Amino acid sequence: MTDARLRHGRLSLALSFFVQGVTFALLVTRIPAIQDRYGISDALLPVFLAAVPILAGVGSVGTEKLVARARPGVVLRWAQPVVLLALLGAGAGGEVWQLGIALAAFGLSVGALDASMNMLGVSLQRAYGRSIMLGFHATYSLGGIAGASLAWAGAHWNLSLLVSYLPVVAVLLPAALIGSRWYADAHADSAGAGDSAGAASKPVAFKLLLPLCLVMAFAYIGDSTVSNWSAKYLQDVLGSSEELATVPYNAYMVTTLLGRAVGDLGVRRFGPVAVVRCGSLLAGAGFAVVAVASAAWMGILGFTMLGLGLCVIVPQTFAAAGRLFPAASDTAVARLNIFNYVGFLIGSPLVGAVGDLWNYRGAMLVPMVMVLVTLVYARSFGARQDRYGGGHEHPRTVDVG
Repeated sequence: MTDARLRHGRLSLALSFFVQGVTFALLVTRIPAIQDRYGISDALLPVFLAAVPILAGVGSVGTEKLVARARPGVVLRWAQPVVLLALLGAGAGGEVWQLGIALAAFGLSVGALDASMNMLGVSLQRAYGRSIMLGFHATYSLGGIAGASLAWAGAHWNLSLLVSYLPVVAVLLPAALIGSRWYADAHADSAGAGDSAGAASKPVAFKLLLPLCLVMAFAYIGDSTVSNWSAKYLQDVLGSSEELATVPYNAYMVTTLLGRAVGDLGVRRFGPVAVVRCGSLLAGAGFAVVAVASAAWMGILGFTMLGLGLCVIVPQTFAAAGRLFPAASDTAVARLNIFNYVGFLIGSPLVGAVGDLWNYRGAMLVPMVMVLVTLVYARSFGARQDRYGGGHEHPRTVDVG
């Protein structure tokens, strides 16, 4: 694969991560508006919200089967438009059954999208011979900030969901389709289409992948704690105003972006094991600060630390799966991606249950302990020989920026 092809592939994949960040933020930040539009009760809303990550896990499993017959770039090329159109469908419908169809399509396609995006990211990082995965996830965070800002504007100006979503989809859908022309699957190109399908079918030992699966789930439990409980914690536990309670999540998003923007440099300089250990310690310290905070500013500081700590873990977990099974990285990434949704599904109810049974300060210690468990598995992030792929792989290093 030429250097120009790799550069174009990297830019087009970064665009895909950005588009997905915008899309997901537009959905989750307008959940109250969606609930009002369809007249969904508070009792029924959790069912709809839980269905999305469950179906996304199904979509990720299906992607493992699809990439045995088609390259991840093909899956991504068609999954991303479906995600965007499903978002538009959620804003355009008027009946609950229509929302159910839209969210089902969103969940299934977002699972395929997340899995195929990270498959391509892992293969490109192998071709580069140096860490670039954090950069892709940084563009996702940037998209999330952009999407949340657009959602705020829609809510501020009392725009309907359709009016809020339609211009965004009208811009991002053709951009994603055009960008998809340059997707580059370095693994498939180097092995050949027939060999790629054969490699994808090689066994991935779950025993070896399990530590990374646990780390992925724990990281998303921490992430969902911030997204779902930071505002309530600041307002109800630390006595902040409603306006100030919105600051922690914004600070978390910004520091996540900043940490991922420079994280690849840290991985290249110190290695993935050291970066993941530092991120885990910083995230654990962040939860500890939140748990003992006596004032709102301390809580904001703790959530800010969480952004800097958690941001490096998920991208490096995908990269580690690629190193662990270089000849079957697509399969490993698809299976690992399921635990993204497991953590997202478990995190918020778990913290809420502990908070109700004990208190919310104590509840913050639960994700703290889980994140710190990552230290036990940190060695899994180092380069290791693939027992099922014919030996250790030495990627070539290319100077493509």
